Amino acid sequence: MCNKLQAGIRGIGVYVPERVLTNQELENMVDTNDEWIITRTGIRERHIAASGQATSDLATIAAERSLLDAGLTAGEIDLIIIATNTPDMLFPATACLVQDRLGVKKAGAFDLQAGCTSFLYGLVIASQFVETGFSKNVLLIGAECLSRVTNYQERNTCVLFGDGAGAVVVGSVPPGYGVLSSNLRSDGSGGHLLTLPAGNSRLPASHETVERKLHYIHMNGKEIFKFAVRAIEENCLEVLAAAGLSLNNLDFFIPHQANIRIIEAIAKRLSLASEKVAINIDRYGNTSVATIPLALYEALQEERIRDGEHVVMASFGAGLTWGAVVMRWYDYRNHSNG
Repeated sequence: MCNKLQAGIRGIGVYVPERVLTNQELENMVDTNDEWIITRTGIRERHIAASGQATSDLATIAAERSLLDAGLTAGEIDLIIIATNTPDMLFPATACLVQDRLGVKKAGAFDLQAGCTSFLYGLVIASQFVETGFSKNVLLIGAECLSRVTNYQERNTCVLFGDGAGAVVVGSVPPGYGVLSSNLRSDGSGGHLLTLPAGNSRLPASHETVERKLHYIHMNGKEIFKFAVRAIEENCLEVLAAAGLSLNNLDFFIPHQANIRIIEAIAKRLSLASEKVAINIDRYGNTSVATIPLALYEALQEERIRDGEHVVMASFGAGLTWGAVVMRWYDYRNHSNG
């Protein structure tokens, strides 16, 4: 009888645009100031895509870097999943555009949209493709050009968002490593709290939708805050319990980088010391689906995650959606085989 395949991350790469938008620059664009932004969000700057840059451009660079890190060629990828809320266009899928640019000839490709939780939804799906043996190597990319749907005249939202991309290669890892447990949740009754209303079948593009600025992000920040803290705390405890672990076994926590107050509130509820929590929102802002892979990449570069340690990734977003994944980290960079 064959042993069940275990899925984990075998490569990672990230990309953020060169253009940096600081709080000081925003002071000249909207009624706000540096102190107000930092106090309420923890953000000091964010990266903004250049004119002519789209989500697929950011995704392709991150993907190429993840393949290099994994030591794989494009021909060894079986499936491409792009998690995004800002695709190049409604169709074709942005994943197909990236597939063509990478030169991946024999692979399926599709986009996945579940708000800021999309990357974790994608990680769960990619892991299942690997664990069933359907795919050997899945390229999962979280990429956003949120600057394209941000209203820079609305101070409560324009200070939050940035652009970026992170990609991981999901493949098999030795028994006991990789994804140990996960859960995904949704509550459509809260869908109205975070929306991009116009441009599709409910409100097709028109002069009216443009004039009413309905092609931009609309958010009820206070309600999102209350939902996020409660939901993520519960989710983290659930995935740890499902993996037969407790908070004492949690070595590193990677939360969605939406707001420093949310991150700190969750960490406090989980009694986590600051050194166990990834925080980079000050330099990137909220890059939606890219926040988790960006934070994971930096933690690995800083050697804050080591072989065999337990890592929990958790996120929340429009939908409403939320989810968490617990992994036992496999240090593929320092293993000669397996």
